[in-house]
Amino acid sequence: MLLGMEDLLVTSSSTLPHVPSVYTPCYCEENVYFLCKELWKAKVADSEGRDLFVVFISNADRQVPFWCQKSGKGADGLVVWDYHVICVQRSGEDSDSIQVWDLDSKLPFPVTLSRYINEAIRPLFPLNPKFRRLFRVVHAPIYLRSFASDRRHMKDNQGNWISSPPLYQPIIAKDGTVNNLDMFIGMNEENVHSNVEELIKGVFCQKFGVVMVETDLEDFFSRTQWQS
Repeated sequence: MLLGMEDLLVTSSSTLPHVPSVYTPCYCEENVYFLCKELWKAKVADSEGRDLFVVFISNADRQVPFWCQKSGKGADGLVVWDYHVICVQRSGEDSDSIQVWDLDSKLPFPVTLSRYINEAIRPLFPLNPKFRRLFRVVHAPIYLRSFASDRRHMKDNQGNWISSPPLYQPIIAKDGTVNNLDMFIGMNEENVHSNVEELIKGVFCQKFGVVMVETDLEDFFSRTQWQS
C-alpha cells in the first residue's frame, strides 16, 4: 500500500516466462500472495514453495522509506510507504542464490538480496529513528494457508475505496479467517528477536513469522543452519 498514491505500475520481466497475471496497485500483500503461487507454477521456485518467504516491512508509526520504487517521483525513486511486502527466494546460501521479487521496484526482477538492501533499503542512510524499518518474515507455505484480508484498510471513514480493489474475491484463510492483515503489518521494537538461530527455527512454524531489524536480514537468509 502506498500513502497518497494510486499510480503504481508493473512492468514485465524476462525472468518469468510470463508477466505476473495478478497485480493490483496498492495491494502488495495480495500481489505477493499470487506471485508466490505463480513462481512455483512456473517452476521458478520449489514445487511446494519451500524456498519462498513473504516479507512485510513496516514499523510502529507505519512510515517506512524505500528507494528505487516505480511510484517514486524523484530520480532516486524514494517513497514512504505505510507498509510494503516483498518475496524473498532462498535457493542457496551464496549471495547470488538469495533473490528479492518486488513488483513495485525499478530494480531487476528478481534482484539479489544484497543489491536490494544496498539500493532500495539503504541501511547506511542516516534515517530519523521514527523511520526505522522492521521486517516480518513469513514462510510462504504458511502465508498461503494463513493470510486473509477483507480489504477494510483500503476504505475511508465514509466507506469509499481509497484505491480500487482487485476484481477477484477477498482472500480467506484455510481456517475460515476473513481478516488478519494487521497481524502481519503490525510490529514494533518489542517484537524483534536478535538471535538469528532462533529466528530461523521460528520462521518455519510461526503463523505470523518472525520480526527482525534490517541489519539482521541478510545474515538471516545467508546462514547455513537451515531446516524446513
